[in-house]
Amino acid sequence: MSATARKSAPLPDDIRARKGGAPLVSLTAYTTPMAQMMDAHCDFVLVGDSVGMVLHGLPSTLGVTMEMMILHAQAVKRGLDRAMMVVDMPFGSYEEGPQQAFRNAARLMAETGAGAVKLEGGESMAETIAFLTARGIPVMAHVGLTPQSINTLGGYKVQGRGAAGDRLMADAHAVAGAGAFAVVLEKVPQGLADRVTGELPIPTIGIGASAGCDGQILVVDDMLGLFTAFKPKFVKRYASLGEQAEAAIAAYAAEVRARTFPADEHVFADTAPGAKP
Repeated sequence: MSATARKSAPLPDDIRARKGGAPLVSLTAYTTPMAQMMDAHCDFVLVGDSVGMVLHGLPSTLGVTMEMMILHAQAVKRGLDRAMMVVDMPFGSYEEGPQQAFRNAARLMAETGAGAVKLEGGESMAETIAFLTARGIPVMAHVGLTPQSINTLGGYKVQGRGAAGDRLMADAHAVAGAGAFAVVLEKVPQGLADRVTGELPIPTIGIGASAGCDGQILVVDDMLGLFTAFKPKFVKRYASLGEQAEAAIAAYAAEVRARTFPADEHVFADTAPGAKP
C-alpha cells in the first residue's frame, strides 16, 4: 500500500465531520478479497465479531477471541487502500475496566493497523471510552441491541421501546460525551433513532434503526445471501450468492461423478504443444 493510498483513507475525525452530511456507508469484512471489493464503496469497513457466527459457525459472538479478531483484521487490512478499518473488541476484552480495555485496544491497533476500535455499551462504558480516547485510541460506540449482552437482554430483541427509550437516549449521550467519534444504533425503533440522530453531535450508524441515521452498516454475508441461518427483519438481501454457490457445487459434484469433468480443455497432453515427437 502506498503512502498516497494510506493518506486517502478517512480518519475518525473525518467520519465525525460527516455528521449531518452525505450518509456514511459501511459493511463488515473478514477476508482480503471481500475487503478489496468494498474498498471503493465504503467509508469505513468493520471487522465485526459477527465473524464468529458467519465464518466460524459459533452460536453467538461470545466465543470470539482476540486472536480471531487480529487474524481477520490483518487480512482485511491487506485489501483496503481507501476505506478506514474499524475492529470490534471481542467479549471479555474490555469489560473488566479501562486498563484492560487499553491493553487490548492498543494490541488490536498495533497488530492490525486499525484506524479505530468498536466496543459495546452505553453509560457503563463511558469511563472506558474516555480513558481510551484520552490515550490516542479512537472509539466507535455501539448501543441498543448489543449482541455480546444477549444473555442479559433476553435475546435479539428491539431495544428502546416505551420507557426504555430514555435509557437508550442516556446511553447514546454518554458515549458521545465520553469522546466516541460515532455510535452504532442496532435494532432501535425508528422514531427513537431519529431523535438520537438529531440530538447527538456525532454520527449515528444504523443497523435496524432508521434511514435518517447518519450512516448504515450491514453484515456483508447477510446482504449477499451467504449467511442464511436466519434473516433479521432489517436485512435486505442484495444478492443470493449462497444459493448460487450451492448450485455450482452441486453441478461440479454431478460432473465429477459422471466423469465429464475434467474435460479435454482442463487436462494436459503427454507432450508439450509444438514439441517434437
